[in-house]
Amino acid sequence: MEKTANRPVQAVIFDLDGLLINTETISYALYQDLLRPYGHTFSVEDYAQNYSGKSELHNMQAIIARFGLPISVAQGTALVSAQEKMYFARGVPLKTGAKELLVYLKQKGYLIALASSSVRARALEALSQHGIASYFDAMVFGAEVARGKPHPDIFCKACDKLHAAPEDCLVLEDSEAGIQSAFSAHIPVICIPDMRQPGTAFQDMAQAVLPILTDVIDYLERRCC
Repeated sequence: MEKTANRPVQAVIFDLDGLLINTETISYALYQDLLRPYGHTFSVEDYAQNYSGKSELHNMQAIIARFGLPISVAQGTALVSAQEKMYFARGVPLKTGAKELLVYLKQKGYLIALASSSVRARALEALSQHGIASYFDAMVFGAEVARGKPHPDIFCKACDKLHAAPEDCLVLEDSEAGIQSAFSAHIPVICIPDMRQPGTAFQDMAQAVLPILTDVIDYLERRCC
């Protein structure tokens, strides 16, 4: 169900992983690779519930503590990063409708920002593979804020960089942590789910839950009328 909002949207803020680029399945596979030598595993549902949308540092700390792995956070991060580079070298696919939505937003004069828990170099590599890095007027990454999602810091920072009021922006997210982050920042948010549908409490925080990114175009067109 779609909620009614009165103020016109001036800026759209994108998440990255699982929203713009199809990397959540890669991340899940990387953590499985890390755990396998120690005889541990966890389900896709577990990943989506507890790790999707969180920073790499948060996830590595949580996984090492949860499974009692005999490695440091730095060692675990280095192992995962090396494996991820091999995945990225093969190319990271865009999510359905990503480029079409970015083109539409640019043509219509919306401000566009990226707010990702990722690191800058990794994000730019993925975006540059598809020639879409230049569409963004501002970018915020996990290292730029004191607290990651589900805290509101990263989206507040994106609004600051865009010089836009939170109520004039629209966040696009796929994870529950991201929805909570935007909601706590008092920014309207639309969810385009990736690995799982958000729980009822998170759906209630969102303006709408839409199947694909191009559905956001229809949402914005209705808001303009």
